[in-house]
Amino acid sequence: MESQTKEWKSFLQVIKERRSVRHYDPSVTISEQELKEILAEATLAPSAANLQPWKFLVITEQALKDQLLPIAYNQQQVADASAVIAVLGDLQAHVQVDKIYSASVEAGYMTEEIKQALVGNITAGFATLDTTARQNGVMTDCGLVSMQLMLAAKARGYDTVPMAGYDAGKLRAMFAIPERYATVMLIAVGKAAQPGHPTFRLPVEDVTFWNGIAE
Repeated sequence: MESQTKEWKSFLQVIKERRSVRHYDPSVTISEQELKEILAEATLAPSAANLQPWKFLVITEQALKDQLLPIAYNQQQVADASAVIAVLGDLQAHVQVDKIYSASVEAGYMTEEIKQALVGNITAGFATLDTTARQNGVMTDCGLVSMQLMLAAKARGYDTVPMAGYDAGKLRAMFAIPERYATVMLIAVGKAAQPGHPTFRLPVEDVTFWNGIAE
């Protein structure tokens, strides 16, 4: 019980101390191995049918970050952070359903019979979805993985800021991002040169309805 309490307090500390940081120490680097570990922890997030439609374009080379700076409307954190991660959503994520569910069978999480039924249902279901429905789905799933990525980074002592302010067309052109991938957000990751400032949050009473919505 004591160890569980310590873990819970640690988690509370992470979520309470996370801030959107816009000023980074450009001298700090994060190793590829540690970035991989942060991404692996992020991908424990849930996704519809466990299809895991997220893809990550990790940008660490300074020359590329400098080229990205004007595309991100000159937000200086793009150039100064240790890495910028472009979170992408795969609109054709269903093509990996057999790979994912076969691995689940091998791990003993389900039987082959259940796998076959699920794969058939998911494949058939995706065939009925238009581009808008697929995009809505991946945006939800990629929002979940993005938040988990930021918390995983904070737990390791790094800071982040999510960015929706960028020219998606130019980002796509710069990195030749195929149309099958929706651009979700950019996330800067690094060590704060200045702490993120605290912000006000509405009280729970202002944002919660119980058992129905009252006008």
